[in-house]
Amino acid sequence: MGGGTPQSDAELLQAVREGNAAAYGQLYERHVAAARALARQLVRRAEVEDVVAESFTKILDLVGRGGGPESGFRTYLLTVVRRTVHDRSRIESRQVATGEIEEYDPGVPFVDPALVGLEKSLIAKAFLSLPERWRAVLWHTEVERRKPAEVAPLLGLSPNGVAALAYRAREGLRQAYLQMHLGSPPKHDCRPVLGKMGAYVRDGLTRRDAKEVDEHVGACEECNGVLLELADVKRGLRVMVGPLIAGPTFGGYAATLAKSAAGGGGAGGLVRVFGRLWRWPRHQQAAMAGSMAVTVAVAAGLLLVADEKPIARPTAAVPVAGPPPFAGEPVPVPVPLQSEEPARARPPARSPVTSPVTSREPGRARLRATVEALGSLVRARPGIVGLRVRNYGEAPSEELAALVDLPSGVTLVPPARHDGHDSVGTVDGWACRPSGHDARCARAPLAAGQGTALFLRVRVAAAAPEGAGPAVRIDSGPLHVTAQAEDGVRTTGAPARFATDGKVAVRAIGNSLLTCPETGAGCAEARGRQRGQRDNDLWPMTALDQDGSSTTGASSGAELTLPKGSKVVWAGLYWSASATTAGPIKVRPPGRRQYTLVKPDDVALRELPSGPVYQAYADVSELAAASQRNGTWWAADMPMEEGVSRHAGWSLVLIVTDPAEPYSQAMVLDAATVVGGPARRVRIPLGGLSPAAAPARVELVTWEGDADLKGDKVSLGSGALAPEGGDRDAVNVFDESSTGAAQMTFGVDVDTVGAELGVDPGLTIVTDKDVVLFGVAALSVRARS
Repeated sequence: MGGGTPQSDAELLQAVREGNAAAYGQLYERHVAAARALARQLVRRAEVEDVVAESFTKILDLVGRGGGPESGFRTYLLTVVRRTVHDRSRIESRQVATGEIEEYDPGVPFVDPALVGLEKSLIAKAFLSLPERWRAVLWHTEVERRKPAEVAPLLGLSPNGVAALAYRAREGLRQAYLQMHLGSPPKHDCRPVLGKMGAYVRDGLTRRDAKEVDEHVGACEECNGVLLELADVKRGLRVMVGPLIAGPTFGGYAATLAKSAAGGGGAGGLVRVFGRLWRWPRHQQAAMAGSMAVTVAVAAGLLLVADEKPIARPTAAVPVAGPPPFAGEPVPVPVPLQSEEPARARPPARSPVTSPVTSREPGRARLRATVEALGSLVRARPGIVGLRVRNYGEAPSEELAALVDLPSGVTLVPPARHDGHDSVGTVDGWACRPSGHDARCARAPLAAGQGTALFLRVRVAAAAPEGAGPAVRIDSGPLHVTAQAEDGVRTTGAPARFATDGKVAVRAIGNSLLTCPETGAGCAEARGRQRGQRDNDLWPMTALDQDGSSTTGASSGAELTLPKGSKVVWAGLYWSASATTAGPIKVRPPGRRQYTLVKPDDVALRELPSGPVYQAYADVSELAAASQRNGTWWAADMPMEEGVSRHAGWSLVLIVTDPAEPYSQAMVLDAATVVGGPARRVRIPLGGLSPAAAPARVELVTWEGDADLKGDKVSLGSGALAPEGGDRDAVNVFDESSTGAAQMTFGVDVDTVGAELGVDPGLTIVTDKDVVLFGVAALSVRARS
């Protein structure tokens, strides 16, 4: 290339093969900061330079033997760094002898055991099928989020050329992704639509063809998922391909690389590369004979007199990798409402991360940490920030001190507002206090193999800016780890009401307080769920009174059956009705003769086509814990209105211990979201979980569903799910059936669905014809082991 244009990585690699020593020095200067950024997530500080030098040495050997990368040097280097750390760990733990490490030429990404299965995702397969040059430009521009001007020298292009190449690569990725789907094969009526989706996302279809795609994806959950992936390939690259190449520590790598100072690694680092090469076994040295031997000698001489350029050392960040970090009893934290705090300036958003391994010697503690918002942090709503720490080492840690950096406009809820439960941070030995806008927490040492969880109740201001997620720094004697969440404040979503880790499971029951008039023709059949007039829109709804007590005007019961040996960790009572104002409700647990008046702790007001509705919530954990485990719960006399298209009902949502369950994570999300009409599809992020093809159980509470209006679908990312009760119809989930109630529950749905969660979990609610108030999602998912 002429005119002073820097040589591309591909040209430099070819020059190295031809014996040009300085070319490898340029490659080292360009990419050493990335190698260090990743190594800092994986090993303790003293080992970083050794890992970096060993990785560059291996690639130099491969290139000298005619192997190695052709143009995508960065992704190849990162794979070698991860594999190098893996091999060193196996040697140190005596799982393999030094001579048993295989010859090095990784043709595919090294898959971390914590992310097994990621390489099988369609977006990952599509990425790996692309030409190396396309993979390189997508990695630099979309995954690492580098500007075209920064990427231009690596590819030997102008900044405009990089932008054009990135556009072609994205289109190639979309086409490859579609081909993966077409190779499945898809259903017969999906194939024509899939063939048009690439042009659809580019606005390249005629109005008629675009309408055909719109209508099809509206009814096909699978094709809708494909369309979402195609429309946001950038997120797919970050969520799937980033961890595939850089491992579970991808978030920490990206954050550290972004902070790294520009410039090279200096002469000392590259001299170390060549010095290490000569310490390799003789059969590997022999492979470097000929022109590469000249390269090594010349390069060493050149670099001994080169100026060293220091690299700023950023704070390491961490990955979402952790296995289930803890054992024993669950760690609960509810969330009360709290006053808003003014927003303050914050740095830009950073990526989700899990902490690095801080020590690898026998007899040392090794810590990993994650910090994330559970569910979502939503403006003007309470929420939960979860911190998890595990000691992977062979010795106890020292005392843990955590500084939790909350996003701008997010403040810690003071313990005094906790309404009867343990104060913030006292669970599992943690003690926390506000520190300005953030929180300082401390805990006793963590034993080897032990984990701990801390859930902080927070309040998000109405004016809180979107952007950076919470971050944490944990100090334990000489060990220091950091973690950063990818997601920060959102304008929409479902915040967590409660969260816990342990051998736990979710349960929910409920019933309606309105029914069709007994004297109405067909009412008896409708109550028995027989086909006919099964919608509350078709009846003048009247009060249902089943408890036989003269003290109540409207009452209904639901049967609760909990696992053997279980205990109530948390219980929330939710009730909703077609009315302009909310108020208290009467509750009678199993074994009690008298009702207890329960006042709402929180009320959400919404508007449906039929008029205003409310959803009320109250914490009834103490009442549930003091009651019989199994039996009929009764609810009565809540504020409601009778008439056509009216609904009124209640649901008890619980998190309980279950000795038969594996170690799990559980949380309850308050959605109170209208689904239908203009918002016919709503996706609720399930942040704060660490799934990887992990089985999940979800309890859904929904108001104002209609049994004979089909088109209601629920998905956890793997297609429409059929509920365990009611009609068990995957395309009519909200069919006015409720767990614990045998008959029709007009306008009330309490459903259970199950599926496996993926890497980027979310709950999607779709309704084609109906408009519902989606109230609550309670979820328990097996923690990754």
